[in-house]
Amino acid sequence: MSPTPAKQPASWAYAEQFVPEDEVLQAARARAADLDADPVTPGVAAALTVLAAAVRARTAVEVGTGAGVSTLALLRGMPEDGVLTSIDTDGERQRAAREALADEGVRSNRARLIPGRALEVLPRLSDAAYDLVLLDGDEREYSAYLEQALRLLRPGGLLAVDDALWNGRVADPAARDAATAAMRGVGDAVREDERWTPALLPCGDGLLLAVKRP
Repeated sequence: MSPTPAKQPASWAYAEQFVPEDEVLQAARARAADLDADPVTPGVAAALTVLAAAVRARTAVEVGTGAGVSTLALLRGMPEDGVLTSIDTDGERQRAAREALADEGVRSNRARLIPGRALEVLPRLSDAAYDLVLLDGDEREYSAYLEQALRLLRPGGLLAVDDALWNGRVADPAARDAATAAMRGVGDAVREDERWTPALLPCGDGLLLAVKRP
């Protein structure tokens, strides 16, 4: 039997840094650190770019703008006419994301940064109108986010959930705190729902993926 990724920390670190980040992403990470935001890891950012390109995402929704790291990652994989809608309650973090988008030279009509609670904004978005949905917000609300994502995605659309392993605690049956239980519940819900085709990738702190079945 081959060694598990958990037994290969050097390989995990190599994979995380496999795609070097340029100055724009590095600057976005620096702003995130200043604001005490927790952006997606370099490995997850690279994966998001590939995934957005793979599904040819012309429309995407991001719950949790942070300081713009994942925002940039998604837009880099989307076509030139692709539009990303990003939702966050923190105005300072969204301002930092706008700086990142300006550094990247992203046209203003390609990114809609909406301030507010995701559960108030998501219901206003159109049914089956999105190619990709990324969840990276309040873990206590992920179950409700999941219902909205299923409604928003077109058949064949892609769901991505960051931090799906939650600091390694999801895999530990003894870890039963509220945040861990919430993240474990999202994974279970996606895996057990026949409307999704799921996979859990061990990059970053876990990236849960699921395609909405036709």
